[in-house]
Amino acid sequence: MMRPMLVYAGIDEAGYGPMLGPLCVACSVLTIEDHDPETGPCDLWKRLAKAVCRKRTDSRKRIAIDDSKKLKGARDGSVHPLRFLERGVLSFLHAIDSNLDHCSCDHEYLSRVGAHGGERPWYGSQTHLPVGLTGDELRIAAGRLRQTLSDQKIRCVSLRCETIDAGEFNQQVDRMGTKSNVNFCAALRHIDAIWKRWPTEHPRVMVDRQGGRTHYLNDLMLAWPDAEAQVLCETPLLSRYRLRRGDSWLTVSFQVEAEQAHLPVALASMTAKYTRELLMIRLNRFFHALMPELKPTAGYVEDGRRYVADIEPLIAQLGLSRTDLIRSV
Repeated sequence: MMRPMLVYAGIDEAGYGPMLGPLCVACSVLTIEDHDPETGPCDLWKRLAKAVCRKRTDSRKRIAIDDSKKLKGARDGSVHPLRFLERGVLSFLHAIDSNLDHCSCDHEYLSRVGAHGGERPWYGSQTHLPVGLTGDELRIAAGRLRQTLSDQKIRCVSLRCETIDAGEFNQQVDRMGTKSNVNFCAALRHIDAIWKRWPTEHPRVMVDRQGGRTHYLNDLMLAWPDAEAQVLCETPLLSRYRLRRGDSWLTVSFQVEAEQAHLPVALASMTAKYTRELLMIRLNRFFHALMPELKPTAGYVEDGRRYVADIEPLIAQLGLSRTDLIRSV
């Protein structure tokens, strides 16, 4: 007799609003043994409390897992702004395969999460990792997490991030009409990969609410036209659907502030943000090398406009494509 197992996944994005840098849509998948999927997701913060918490700072030195906006630090803070994001993401990434060494540079990290910086010249450099803590600190955190996961019969089985840079983003907006469609289709690709990998396990996938939308049934039926789809609920806070193809089932939920209710979504949020930040380090490094007085940018619209105005001479001098560098919307 097969033992029950819950496949519990979360999807979230970072970089939806900026005018520079990539949109990053990430997905984390954890499995919980001896957990009946029909009872629904469990509180992984509680199950993994020996190793993880929600707070940035913790007297027990546990790993903070929360919405990435709460964990990214200020540029002028007392610790590196990526310290808490990096500690959480790299610890869980190492938990997937403890036989692999920690990523020593961002190229290795991007490869392991399935992301890429594209072939644009502003993404040509590499960054040594970790950037916000020491290798020893990371090994201790990862070891503690691995032991706690093992004790709880929980595995982190996948941590992936799709990156859509400005040029590709602009092309997809032209094809799909809106940037929300670009973001939603990236989430659908993650969901499809999960369903294909675990077709007999009835995965539960939690997605952070896509803007103010509450109705997703038509889009899900377009994505999987051979599936039967059922609306379980559609409320201002939660939209949930169950899909079936033969004997294969999938439940997808779109929830407001899902990263507060589901650890896999919080971990996806952190992965998306960490990936984007590493690529923005590369972008800033490229232009800073050519213009040392240039102040770095996070790429969001107000400061992004300042940055683009500052580098206008470089864009012209190097013959850079504006549509490859700057988003249209």
